[in-house]
Amino acid sequence: MAETVSEPDRSRGEQAALDTYSQVVVSVAAELTGKVAALNVAHRRYRGRFVMGTGSAVVFTDDGFLLTNAHVVGHSDAGTASFADGTTTPFHVIGADPLSDLAVVRADGPTPPPARLGEANALRVGQLVVAVGNPLGLAGSVTAGVVSALGRSLPASTGSTMRVIDDVVQTDAALYPGSSGGALATADGKVVGINTAIAEIGLGLAIPVNDTSRRIVAALLADGRVRRAYLGLAGTPAPLPPPLRARLGQRNGLRIVEVVPASPAARAGLRAGDLLLTAHDEPVSSAQTLQRLMLEDAIGRPLALTALRGDALVDVIATPAELAADD
Repeated sequence: MAETVSEPDRSRGEQAALDTYSQVVVSVAAELTGKVAALNVAHRRYRGRFVMGTGSAVVFTDDGFLLTNAHVVGHSDAGTASFADGTTTPFHVIGADPLSDLAVVRADGPTPPPARLGEANALRVGQLVVAVGNPLGLAGSVTAGVVSALGRSLPASTGSTMRVIDDVVQTDAALYPGSSGGALATADGKVVGINTAIAEIGLGLAIPVNDTSRRIVAALLADGRVRRAYLGLAGTPAPLPPPLRARLGQRNGLRIVEVVPASPAARAGLRAGDLLLTAHDEPVSSAQTLQRLMLEDAIGRPLALTALRGDALVDVIATPAELAADD
């Protein structure tokens, strides 16, 4: 005979689960609310007028460095940071990288202890996350939700260059204007993302805290900017022929649709129509795969590439050049 669960027992079980959920959110809020600042930034507009913009930033070092979005600071070099305890201090911009939408600022006065940084690569779809920020100027706002998807892409541009921020975390934790630059944290209070965009109602995106973003932050701290390499090609994912798919153990490559004249890719002999398979012995299945390799240490270093041209495999060596700062 099947055992039934009485209504009071079911209610107690649901209440216990709700209490556990609430305790997690309360714990994360208690740890992070004081460590996420509200930023006020003066943006220069047409004819020298200034317009005040708002956003959020996360304290990540003991000596007053905060992490935020590049679009929050824009072209400004200073502003004010306000904390949940009522403290307000001026800050100056250390560096910003529009192509990753990350920026580092430094408070000119005392700040709370830093938040603990986690690892976004360990996230799983459905995992509980908590967003802490200052939407609409409301300091210390907390929302909660789950990781809705991983590996999303977010278009980003600077000057004439359009790139894609890859591995973006999608969450249903509510984000509003002013949340940008705030923290996305796991149940243990570790920051695994910097909230960056509200694509639609009920959908938020965050730049992941991972090896790539750590390298970008290190470059901003050291030089105030991020040097990048480029090959000079554009492509789109395309399936490999079945025999090659089985042989290489990968399903897709990057179909080259354009090669910039006189670029490193052109000098290496790559052509439109080639199906790029590997770079530095790593499978290439999207433009994002190449972007991960195009940071400062790739500039001027030979890069081995393998492509499928017709029925033949072609091995070439390309030497990435530095992407101009205003490109």
